[in-house]
Amino acid sequence: MKLFPNRGRGLLALLLAVLFILLDVAPAAAKTAPAASTKKSSTVSSSKGKRASRKTRTASRKKTYSRLHSSRRSRRRFERFRTSSYAENVTAGDVTAGENPLVREAAIEALGNMNGTVVAIDPDSGRVLAMVNQKLALSEGAQPCSTFKIAVGLAGINEGLITKDTELLLGRTRRRRQPIVMNLVDATARSDNRYFQVLGKKLGFEKVSHYASQFGLGELAGYGIEGEQPGIFPASERGARGGVGLLCSHGMGISMTALQLGAMVSAFANGGSLYYLQHPRTSAEAASFQPRLKRQLDIASAIPEVSEGMMGAVEYGSAHSLRYVFSEEPVYGKTGTCSKDGTRFGWFASWAGGERARIVTVVFLQGGRPTFGPKAAEIAGRLYRNLYDRNFFTPMPQTASNQGTGSSR
Repeated sequence: MKLFPNRGRGLLALLLAVLFILLDVAPAAAKTAPAASTKKSSTVSSSKGKRASRKTRTASRKKTYSRLHSSRRSRRRFERFRTSSYAENVTAGDVTAGENPLVREAAIEALGNMNGTVVAIDPDSGRVLAMVNQKLALSEGAQPCSTFKIAVGLAGINEGLITKDTELLLGRTRRRRQPIVMNLVDATARSDNRYFQVLGKKLGFEKVSHYASQFGLGELAGYGIEGEQPGIFPASERGARGGVGLLCSHGMGISMTALQLGAMVSAFANGGSLYYLQHPRTSAEAASFQPRLKRQLDIASAIPEVSEGMMGAVEYGSAHSLRYVFSEEPVYGKTGTCSKDGTRFGWFASWAGGERARIVTVVFLQGGRPTFGPKAAEIAGRLYRNLYDRNFFTPMPQTASNQGTGSSR
């Protein structure tokens, strides 16, 4: 028989009562404590509060920064494209009787089933050797993306603002605040947007517009090419959609055709002669072809400095994919990748053939995620490989019919 059977319950009730009393008294003591503290302790408490507040604000900013950037990455990663990167029968309707059959065959093989166009040009005459998918090549054009950077770089050199080795301050590192600098060669090779935004702002819209006009943007590049469109260059900085900085780094506000880009790069390749592009439609037109000079550009001294960055793009930069399929001849080029209204664009403009360029090519692709500048560079590499295997780059004997014009190619 147990004595005092309710003793355990009584002790438990007593302990619970004491606990409730302590919990009730503690908050009250905490509330009254600051009032009893001295002025000095109040100051210390206040400064700790400020420090805590600053830490809280800093942490909040970091979270906001991280959230913004993660959302941007998310938008880029999950961008929706409505255009296919692939197409069949892209050559349907092309007029080919006056083209170079060797170049055309090599270009068709290189393009494969990609949704795009390849334009091959003789830079010493302006003759279009081949134009694959002429419907797209002669369309209203598209944003040139980073290919416009070579025009901006040349303008900066020609205006005396930079040399190929001039380093521009692009910002500072986040932690140690060390300066971030880059020169034209590396900026072109790696297609650095910040560099060309800074350079574009130094040039100003009027200067950039002047050089774009000299290169033929906003006007027909061809002579008597039926169906060609003139493209668009903004009339003012307001029409550039983001100002002169984005105009120079991304080609924002510009609509450029493959023929316009081909004519501009041909002027780089031949030392400054901007030819009208001509596309012979018959074998008789090809046989009687005569070059037509649109204007002579005073850019010869600046071209080698810009060309070094274009060679860097192929050797170690954004167009390095070209070297996986073709490395026998020097190639100078520039990639471009951007998107608009659910379509991604991939550009690559280049010339190949040593000291005297033998051919200029423009590859333009449109589609979705598989479409981008390095893919266009890879296609150009396959084109050059096909031409090399067909002995296109072997030296030609100079005759009265081809001397100085390159028209036999």
